[in-house]
Formats: sequence, structure tokens, C-alpha cells
Amino acid sequence: MSESTKKSGGWRTNKWVRAAIPALLLHCSIGTVYCWSIFSQEIADYIGFSKGATEWAFSFAIFFLGMSAAFLGNVVEKDIHKSSLIATICFAGGMAGTGFFIFYGGNHPKSLVALIGIYICYGLIMGIGLGTGYLSPVKTLMLWFADRKGLATGLAVAGFGAAKAIASPIMQSLLANLGDGGIYKMFYILAAVYFVMMFVGHLLLKKPEGWHEPSGDEKSQSAWAVIKTRPISNYIGIWLMFYINITCGLALISQEKMIVKCIGLAGAVGVVSTISAIFNAGGRLGFSSWGDTMKDRNTIYKMIFILSIVFTGLVIATSGIKNGEGNVFLIALVLCLIMVVNAGYGGGFSNVPTLLSDHYGMSNISAIHGITLSAWAFAGLTGNQMANWIVNTFGKPVEVHGVTVNPTGYQTVLYVTGALYVVALIISMVLVKSPKKEA
Repeated sequence: MSESTKKSGGWRTNKWVRAAIPALLLHCSIGTVYCWSIFSQEIADYIGFSKGATEWAFSFAIFFLGMSAAFLGNVVEKDIHKSSLIATICFAGGMAGTGFFIFYGGNHPKSLVALIGIYICYGLIMGIGLGTGYLSPVKTLMLWFADRKGLATGLAVAGFGAAKAIASPIMQSLLANLGDGGIYKMFYILAAVYFVMMFVGHLLLKKPEGWHEPSGDEKSQSAWAVIKTRPISNYIGIWLMFYINITCGLALISQEKMIVKCIGLAGAVGVVSTISAIFNAGGRLGFSSWGDTMKDRNTIYKMIFILSIVFTGLVIATSGIKNGEGNVFLIALVLCLIMVVNAGYGGGFSNVPTLLSDHYGMSNISAIHGITLSAWAFAGLTGNQMANWIVNTFGKPVEVHGVTVNPTGYQTVLYVTGALYVVALIISMVLVKSPKKEA
């Protein structure tokens, strides 16, 4: 091959251009689904419904993320260009549709058409874009970075986690400067921006030239057939510990702002939220990269659960949330718990595709990963709702510096998540065996 040909084709065979950058473009776009809390109250006020009614849009989005990943994993396996295009159209289209129904709701207050339209657009349509967009770059990254699979998947999934920290100030600025109807105008603008970002990622994404999809019997095997090549208890264990980690993470993260206010840091909520988002992204990259150096990536999950148990136990033992106001040590302890849970929550996401590839190989990894993301779907329906039910059922609201909080309710959430982390640790030690070493 001539030097000029090498130069002209260099970017076409560069793993950063063909895998890492498109993965970041896709994940930094779809990861903004976690910005929902920034504008959910604005949407509720604008269309004339309670915040609780609009919150279901986010829960539906996470549910359909997991379900679309589970059912469309085979599409991703066969054609990443088709799946990444589906992701681009559904995510951007769903966001634009959400903007339209917010606009409609503003002109027709308390309209069920507006509320259901938001559920369909933000929940179902964007959810399909989330699931296919989340899966599309993962296998490609592991193929390009075969010797550092954890680093590669961690980099992309970190983009998903960091999206909130990057997009939050932009969204807040748009809401503040777009004037009347800024909430629906923001959705139109973001839909256009994310369409461009994701479409560029779709065009760039490509599997390495040397990779040939398995043929014959290996290719014809379904994801379930591959899973059954090992004891089914092994896969059940991976699914359950993934589900529990997400459920516990969502339960605490959904109450994070109120917990911060409860310990007397109402003025620092935005700063703490940004730092926790950085820990979320850092956990995705750090834990998965660390996993590359270990003989068994399940060790990462054991570490995540042990750290979560220790810090949850310390905050429970000291009643840190109840007694934190004015106590520097207890405030630091509660903040450490928030950061540890965020890092572990993110690390659980980035480690699952590489753990699955170690156990089941690369032939059907997108489909197997997609089925496993159904755990995220169910956790999306149970994590937030469980925490909200506990806070509304236990304890009594009190005022801290003019802010109404429920310290007993937040502490009770920790009793439940602490117990679940213990269950997850037992599962990771008993059910999830070390993968067999190939000769």
C-alpha cells in the first residue's frame, strides 16, 4: 500500500475515529435523559399537571430503554448502522415530539392528550432510541480495543454518565433565556443538536476490517442458546446483581437533592449534583479500566457492593442524615456515601458488557447485553418509586432552614438499600462463578 493511500485511509481505520468518538457522540446525547429532574417541574407547571404525574415519563423512558435493548439486541448484532440510525431518529424525534406536546399542553391546560403524548414521545419513542443507541457502539468498542475492553466500554458509558453534568447548565441557561414557552422551545433546539451529534456518530461508527461475524452454527445460535452454554444460575446471578445495583443507585440518587438539603447544604445542591455526576462518570471509566487488570471482573462488583455496604452502614449507625446538620464529620460521611453510590452505580453499567463477554464470548454479545439491560428497565420502574413510597410512608416532614425535608424517610431508604446491597454481594459470591479459562 502506498504512503498516500495509507494517509488517505488512516482515519477510516483509526479506532478513536471509528469507535470511541462515535460512541461518545451517541452516549453523550442519549445520556441527557437523566436531565429530566432539571425541567420536570417546569413541564408539570406548564401543562397543568402534578410533578408526580409527569415523573412517569422518565420511568417509562428507562423501562423502554431496557425493553428495546432486550428485544432489538439482534438488530444491533446484525447491523450497527441500522441500529444507530434507528437510535438517532427515535431519540431526536421523541425529543421534538415531547416539545410539541408540551406546547400543546400549554395551550390546553390539564389536557390528557398532552400528558399521554409526553409519555409516548419521551417514554416510548425516546426509550427505543435510548436502548438501540446505548447498545450500538459497545461491541464495536470491544472489538477495536480487544486488549482494553474495560477501558473502551468505560469511556463510552462514561459519556452517558457525564451527559447530565455537561448538559445541565446548558439546559438551565436555555430555560432562563428563551422567555415564555422556553420549556418547549428548549426541546426543539436540543432535538436538532442531538440529531446532528448522533447522525455524525452513526456515519463514523464501524467495526474493524479484520472482524468477521461468526458463520454457520455459531451465528445461528440465539442469545439464549449461548447463555445456556453455562449454568443458567450464573446468568441469573449477573442479571440480579445488575438489577439490585441499579435499583439501589436510583433509590438514593432520586433523593439526593433532598438529602443534601436535609444536612443543611441547600445552597450547595447544584455543586453536589455536579460532583456526584462526575463520580458517576468516573466510576464508569475507573471501575471498568480496573477490571482489565483482574482475572475475574466480578471482583469489581464485589468491591462496589462492599464499599456501598460500608458507607451505608456508617450513615445508618451514626444517623448521619438525621443528625448531619451542623456536624462537619457527619456531613462529610453522607456526601461520601452519595459519591460512592454514584461511582458504583456507574461502574456497574460499564462492567456488565465486559463481564458478559468474558463468560459468553463476543459472537452474540450485543444481543446478550441487550437482554441483560432488561434489568435496567425493571429497576427504572422500581428504584425511584420505591424510594418515593418509603419517604412518603415513614417519618414526618420537618423544616431545615426553610426547606421541608423528611430525615427519617431518607434514613429508612438506607435500611432497604443496605439490605439489598448485602443480598447483591451474596449473589456475586455464590451464583456468579469465575469464567472457565480457554486453553
